[in-house]
Amino acid sequence: MSTPSVSLSVTALLVASVSLGLTSAKAVGAQATSSVPNAASPVPILLVPDRVFDGTAQREGVVVLVDSGRVTAIGPRASVTVPGNTRVVALPGTTLMPGLIDLHSHVLLHPYNEVAWDDQVLREAWGERVARATVHLSRTLDAGFTTLRDLGTEGAGSGDVGLRSALEKGVIRGPRLIVAEQAIVMRGSYAPRGFAPEVRVPVAAEEAGNTSELVAAVRGQIARGADVIKVYADYRWGPNGSAAPAFTIEELQAAVAITNSSGRPVIAHASTAEGMRRATLAGVQTIEHGDGGTAEVFALMKERGVVLVPTVAAGHAIAQYGGWQPGVTAEPARVRAKRASLRAALDAGVTIANGSDVGVFAHGDNARELEILVEYGMTPLQALTAATSIAARVLGLERTIGTVTPGAAADLVLVQGNPSTDISAIRNVQLVLQRGAVVYTAPR
Repeated sequence: MSTPSVSLSVTALLVASVSLGLTSAKAVGAQATSSVPNAASPVPILLVPDRVFDGTAQREGVVVLVDSGRVTAIGPRASVTVPGNTRVVALPGTTLMPGLIDLHSHVLLHPYNEVAWDDQVLREAWGERVARATVHLSRTLDAGFTTLRDLGTEGAGSGDVGLRSALEKGVIRGPRLIVAEQAIVMRGSYAPRGFAPEVRVPVAAEEAGNTSELVAAVRGQIARGADVIKVYADYRWGPNGSAAPAFTIEELQAAVAITNSSGRPVIAHASTAEGMRRATLAGVQTIEHGDGGTAEVFALMKERGVVLVPTVAAGHAIAQYGGWQPGVTAEPARVRAKRASLRAALDAGVTIANGSDVGVFAHGDNARELEILVEYGMTPLQALTAATSIAARVLGLERTIGTVTPGAAADLVLVQGNPSTDISAIRNVQLVLQRGAVVYTAPR
């Protein structure tokens, strides 16, 4: 094995990386200011943490070699062939992981305790919302989340498509972005409420009233750049605002057939047992929320290979906006029911993937979902897997992201501590690499 030329500490890495071309920061400081795709180091880097979570298992005493924006080797140091010009980075007390993935985000929304959803949709100009989104994306990257699936612009048209383009061109910094453009909803079910019947209120999604309109909406969104199609299998349009199924199985099947023929998946918002059942039978890839899932529905999802993205953090946050104080006041019935729903899904063997519905709560606080998943019964390693290899598989990117294996993109996050025993350690982000480029280091 060749002898590396230099050994660096994590606190010195950013300073060294500027001269190495690892980052596009315009000045040396605590945090990179932008992220240019493919701005990887011109020399290999050997990362030497205490442990590595590789996307499926935790490994002690291994090192990771990064070269040309990719992971090229992982294993015990004695077994890894290191080129002579390699930079060695000593990372004591840390865990190296794949960049985290959040499969349910709304980058064009901000917390509802700041501005209500209705007012964001009706009173905030699209320009303001896009400007806010650029800040949200930057904060998310700094929190160690290097990929987001954005599931609806909530009244901002194709704004997420433009944000994705700006990220790919290096105009703004943030995670890799997979977009759904506008959600597709049943006509009359989804819009700001409380207006006179004769008032035409902007619908914060795309409406469809029958199969032909639904198919046309799918094709239009694909033409405008959607990576995935999101449909609302149910919504709060029942008596007294109760949730009820929206589209029929046949309508959902038509949307799935068209979308799948393009090589894309359909994902479904569904919170009722019947909405979940219809969506599962129609062939959607993931069900978002799943609050009202029953043992029978979860068994059907398991049988059909449909993944649950439970978004526990959103309901948790909304309950707090309503006055609930965890550990102080009684747990609301909705929160108790959500806890039971997740337990039932786990008992049924349903695959759980990480997605938080961030935007309902603050961007950059995405770790909140994983913490609550553990509180509700998952192990820390199960939660980490849900946010890495499982989420990557949902995206069809399992060979590129969500894993620390040779050939994968060097989208990596380094945290202080051991998240396999304390999931909150994922908040202690020390370093984020994106395609091998240093895009964030913790303030010194």
